[in-house]
Amino acid sequence: MATATPLQMQNAVSEFLAAPKKLLIDGKWVAASSGKTFETLDPATGEVLGKVAEGDKADIDLAVKAARRAFENSAWSKMTASERGRIIWKLGDLIEENGDELAELETLDNGKPISVSRAADIPLAADLFHYMAGWTTKIDGSTFPISIPRGEYLAYTRREPIGVVGQIIPWNFPLLMAAWKLGPALATGCTVVLKPAEQTPLSAVRLGELALEAGIPAGVLNIVTGYGETAGAALAAHPDVDKIAFTGSTEVGKLIVQAAAGNLKKVTLELGGKSPNVVFDDADVDSAVAGAANAIFFNHGQCCVAGSRLFVQEKLFDQVVEGVSASAKKIRIGPGMDRKTQMGPLVSDEQHRRVIGYMEAGLKEGAKATAGGKKIEGRGYFVEPTVLVNTNPNMKVVREEIFGPVVTAMPFKSVDEIAAEANNTNYGLAAGVWTRDLGKAHQLAHRIKAGTVWINCYNVFDAALPFGGYKQSGWGREMGKESLELYTEVKSVCARIG
Repeated sequence: MATATPLQMQNAVSEFLAAPKKLLIDGKWVAASSGKTFETLDPATGEVLGKVAEGDKADIDLAVKAARRAFENSAWSKMTASERGRIIWKLGDLIEENGDELAELETLDNGKPISVSRAADIPLAADLFHYMAGWTTKIDGSTFPISIPRGEYLAYTRREPIGVVGQIIPWNFPLLMAAWKLGPALATGCTVVLKPAEQTPLSAVRLGELALEAGIPAGVLNIVTGYGETAGAALAAHPDVDKIAFTGSTEVGKLIVQAAAGNLKKVTLELGGKSPNVVFDDADVDSAVAGAANAIFFNHGQCCVAGSRLFVQEKLFDQVVEGVSASAKKIRIGPGMDRKTQMGPLVSDEQHRRVIGYMEAGLKEGAKATAGGKKIEGRGYFVEPTVLVNTNPNMKVVREEIFGPVVTAMPFKSVDEIAAEANNTNYGLAAGVWTRDLGKAHQLAHRIKAGTVWINCYNVFDAALPFGGYKQSGWGREMGKESLELYTEVKSVCARIG
């Protein structure tokens, strides 16, 4: 990653924020049709960072038309697979080269520590584009010997790009989620209308600038900032969008499905989670404690895979809870731009009130906080990292996704008991298992209904590993070969040749 001096980085970010951010439509930066803008805020202070164009239905329509033209008639559809791959690779390079600036934008807009933005969000986003660039020349079909009694036939399949894709991304990992969505769509030859979260639009706009610099043709990537209930809803329902891909809450995911029914567009969803993190009594205690703390406190608990239900076998329960609580109390909380900060603010006032409400509800229902349990007074959207005990499966804090740094800890006795309890949720996104007995670990991994199971680790992601959920955690997979399959249609061709 290129390293800029602090002054260079500050100047680049200040210059970027100086003027209102516009929409990217058909290769040009334009104001919203209505002329409206909205403010994006620094969650560490509540102060305005800048103004962003407020796109709505009219702008979505223009963007979709541009994407349709680009898909049907532009250089993108006629480009060789290797050339398309080189452009996507170049975009990954540009993310690395501008990594310091992107990291600061991500931290200012989202609140996460600058150390996390630099170490995780930026390199993982670049790696995703580099990985997907390699797939452009490897999207292939198959030939088949068919059993027709008379005549000779050549039968084969083709994988073709699905067309115009609408993509709606969340606020917890803004740049990385944009990469997860855009990488496979661009690699397969689709064109895109991207709608960033209204809370964190800045890095997506900067990514659009880098995409044009990389050589992505006009209309292939369009970016419409705006609100979910206007721009997002219009994109999901648009009759000329062939596929919608959404990451966000399960509640909104269900609305996306309803909106997509109009033209039966393809849908992929990466939704909520209430992930179980299971510690057996033969686990390495130090590793399990560190892993459990990372599972819930990473990114302020604003992770769909957050290990928010901690199950510990009875023998180790007190020791693990004590360790995780001690870790929570040591976390240095502050503005994301402070290099010493380990946990920044929650993303918005709305999210702040939501998390505080869950903590208060848990305590009211009888839970006890062994660490945290309160908001932090003063400006900014800060809460204490929280560990709750004396909880049970009927409590709201155990059943529902909080999306904050709040973990509920519960003891268990046997493998059969924990397998049933781990699956006692509407979600099925991820899980963790901590034990020295790998046979037991794999047996439990097979029984847990989740798209990802980590054994003696947590929050490990790679562009090659497919990611997605069971049950109400979503449809389809991000990353890996599986994601490419969801951006293509399979066509069978059968020709009589004799």
